[in-house]
Amino acid sequence: MNNFDNNVIVQEVGLRDGLQSISQIMSTDDKKRWIDAAYAAGVRYIEAASFVPPRLLPQMADAGDVIAHALSYPDLTVTALVPNLKGAERALEAGVHRIVAPISVSAAHSQANVRKTPQEMVEEFHRIRLLIDQAPKQPRLIAGLSTVFGCTLQGQVPLADIVQVSRLVLDAGCDLLALGDTTGHATPGQVAGVLGAVRQIAGAKLAIAHFHDTRGLGLANTIIALEHGIREFDATLGGIGGCPHAPGASGNVATEDLVFMLDSLGYHTGIDVPQLLTARQLLEQSLPGVTLYGSLARAGLPHGYTAQPHYLEEAAA
Repeated sequence: MNNFDNNVIVQEVGLRDGLQSISQIMSTDDKKRWIDAAYAAGVRYIEAASFVPPRLLPQMADAGDVIAHALSYPDLTVTALVPNLKGAERALEAGVHRIVAPISVSAAHSQANVRKTPQEMVEEFHRIRLLIDQAPKQPRLIAGLSTVFGCTLQGQVPLADIVQVSRLVLDAGCDLLALGDTTGHATPGQVAGVLGAVRQIAGAKLAIAHFHDTRGLGLANTIIALEHGIREFDATLGGIGGCPHAPGASGNVATEDLVFMLDSLGYHTGIDVPQLLTARQLLEQSLPGVTLYGSLARAGLPHGYTAQPHYLEEAAA
């Protein structure tokens, strides 16, 4: 295991992406307990909320309180999603470590999601960059490209469009570039092609992947992304969530399944799988009736499970 970088960041995004597409509203106290449980399991990156008008997403009305609780852990990296300059101002006031702005490559999805064209969203992104540059504390700015691999509204998303929008956000000053499979269209071959093309222009700034498991390919796509140097992945406990403007595309990669697979490949996340499985009980109690996903929870941990499989220990000996 000495021949490659085996440290992988798994960011829990359930508190934002997981909750935004369901009708039930999790209480602020339960959100805080979720953060506590994730932290106890070893999660050190959390996308805790989005700063959007409560009338549009009532699930995020308590974003400030949730962010404040997450920031009470000194070694927890806290990210907030912002769709516009106003949201970025609120995120800066809250003191988050990272701000991610969603930029749809699909024009149809962009209009449905933020009522802007991709070009207009890039312009808003540049204004966010200028705002951060003037702030006393400067969080890292992530360009979260969404609908990269397909769109339920538009269909195919041309590779040329992905490359163009990537160039634009790089020119606009993103610190990191994240590619998102918002609608669950991605396939392993497609992921390889897109990552290869974007890597050529983005270099090390291409660092994050966000996969959904709508068609059962989330983990397969993750393996391809690992082979292409990606070392940070978004996931949600219980595989909940999705995009409210992408009908039928619910179901992020389950955090527990992702960490289990990464363990089996010899990657290090610092996250304890059995504790994640226990944390699912919190979701079952606080979101009654909401379907939870994940193969590991259904089948259970294999007999004799260890985070460092024996075949990896023997190979390292």
